[in-house]
Amino acid sequence: MLQFNKQKRLKHLLTIDGLKKEHIIEILNKAEDFFAPDSNQILQTSHLHGKTVANLFFEPSTRTRSTFELAAKKLSANVLNLDISHSSTSKGESLRDTVRNLQAMQCQIFVVRHSSSGAAHFVAEHVNEDVSIINAGDGTHAHPTQALLDMFTIRKHRGEFHKLSVAIVGDILHSRVARSQIHALQILGAAEIRVIGPRTLLPRHIEQLGVKVFHDLPQGLKGVDVIMMLRLQNERMQAGLLPKGNAYYRLFGLTTKTLQSANKDALIIHPGPINRGVEIQSDIADSPNAVILDQVTNGIAVRMAVMSMLVENAKGIK
Repeated sequence: MLQFNKQKRLKHLLTIDGLKKEHIIEILNKAEDFFAPDSNQILQTSHLHGKTVANLFFEPSTRTRSTFELAAKKLSANVLNLDISHSSTSKGESLRDTVRNLQAMQCQIFVVRHSSSGAAHFVAEHVNEDVSIINAGDGTHAHPTQALLDMFTIRKHRGEFHKLSVAIVGDILHSRVARSQIHALQILGAAEIRVIGPRTLLPRHIEQLGVKVFHDLPQGLKGVDVIMMLRLQNERMQAGLLPKGNAYYRLFGLTTKTLQSANKDALIIHPGPINRGVEIQSDIADSPNAVILDQVTNGIAVRMAVMSMLVENAKGIK
């Protein structure tokens, strides 16, 4: 597979699909090591000293881009943020030529976010052997580091996955995060994975991914241990997928009432940005069981783990 080098070690992180449990556990354990003992403070290290990380964000994402930048700087790397709206790509330069120029600048890691599914794979096919690609979200395909930081957060707060019933709620159809989350949960052996949403926002034949499908929120949340809320991807929707007004919130919003169906201490996570009063009640987003801000912190450590691992696995680096 494209993700692995000749020694079968991780060379790129393009998708969760195809990883083994030991790959994910290694990343989660490595992320844990970047925290100071008995603290939520992330340590400064020199793992990437002398290396350069290029952030290629062809669509906006303040939180993902910021955490990748902070992660690289925590690893003592140089960081190049490419302003796509003012770069040569807006003047007609191809993605392949952009990559070639960045390679000539001796960048070792490219973090790629693109509206087209498969963009990160395309870049990975056209880089030198000593360059690694991290997919920071491509179209509706995958968002592997988001899924990994979600898994890190779940493990931190709830322990082993084989005991957990997990529900993913919302716009599954347009969510690259949901696809990556499902793959990660399956690989880690979650006891049960449910998806909950209106029929118009669920992919056809999603049952083939090994999930249980619910179109009724209270029924789908009954007895679950972890609730993964998703943002409505309005920018990717076609007209008519949702009724007008607050019907979605009434039927699929996580409220005090609907939350009663889940286990009392159910963990609530959300990849953000949160739409309060659209997919989640505001005070629930701020409740002790919601660990949304903890996810952001964990995202720095997980992205540090991924970058340092890829550099360690690169050709010629022991």
